[in-house]
Amino acid sequence: MGAAAEPKKPARSDDGKYFDADDVPTYNISANGKVDWYTYSGYRRYHAECHVCHGPDGMGSTYAPSLVDSAKNLTYQQFTEIVVQGRQNVNASAHNVMPSFGTNMNVMCYLDDIYVYLRARADDALGRVRPNEREQKPEAAVAAEKTCLGG
Repeated sequence: MGAAAEPKKPARSDDGKYFDADDVPTYNISANGKVDWYTYSGYRRYHAECHVCHGPDGMGSTYAPSLVDSAKNLTYQQFTEIVVQGRQNVNASAHNVMPSFGTNMNVMCYLDDIYVYLRARADDALGRVRPNEREQKPEAAVAAEKTCLGG
């Protein structure tokens, strides 16, 4: 967990998934640093698909911007739109192009997970390293994964 922040508490949970007061997916991290399954899954999926461009801790690189900073300013809907559709920021001083991941099932099936991981990083509720402890994978996550991936 980051040194500066007390983890925020979610407003509600549903089958191991957590939501804020606006019904947006969020993380749940206990005082001892144990993370919910979806945040842990987001960490794993981020490192499988996103870290190559955006850095190993979401802090950006010379190639792509910090997603930790972006998560502070983007809504859930904006984040989703950018990941699904891609984004181009091309002008005289920048040439940033994020490809669409809308057909990548390794991203789309875990989009909320990646979002809550980055949200926890943006809130400084989760440190730069792999979470030490996590909740068990909920049956709802197993079922959703099978449905999404066709298993």
